[in-house]
Amino acid sequence: MPDSILRSLLILAQADGPARPGAAPAAAAPAAGAAAGPEAVPAQPGGGGFMIMMMVLLGTMILFTFVSGRREKKKRAELLGSIKKHDKVMTIGGVMGTVVELKDDSVVLKVDETSNTRITFSKTAISQVIAQDSAA
Repeated sequence: MPDSILRSLLILAQADGPARPGAAPAAAAPAAGAAAGPEAVPAQPGGGGFMIMMMVLLGTMILFTFVSGRREKKKRAELLGSIKKHDKVMTIGGVMGTVVELKDDSVVLKVDETSNTRITFSKTAISQVIAQDSAA
């Protein structure tokens, strides 16, 4: 089944375009010096090689897209899994705070030391963990 689809795509790619009125079809006129017969098909420039190369290029691009997406998803899951109490984090909205409490799918951040303000966020709202200075 895929072979027949590929053949039909190659035939479409090799077509010269719409036939002009009164002109003979391109396949019916044998090339100069070629033997007339069923196996004598005139060579057309840029035939199937170009189409195959484009399909391979498209397939490669799609493959790299999936691989990089999977890699980023794994990196994100690792980041969210490594969050622990007393980590300083930043949310996707730019709110910075210290992790006070961890639940299955939410995090409580302490955003102000003086007034002890705490805000609950979804774990997926954490965009990065800010490195703690070892001297502080």
